[in-house]
Amino acid sequence: MKINCCKNHVEHALDMFVAKAETYPILTELSEKEKLSTKCDYCEETATYLVANA
Repeated sequence: MKINCCKNHVEHALDMFVAKAETYPILTELSEKEKLSTKCDYCEETATYLVANA
């Protein structure tokens, strides 16, 4: 499971991940190159973080 999120939605993404995956996620900051082409899964802002399990 992977969730791309902006700074405003990072807490929500962490909560949703734990609720659905029932495990703790790994929070990773996206590289500058990845930020250019990645949008937040919850809004139209540029994604800053990746919440994932691997």
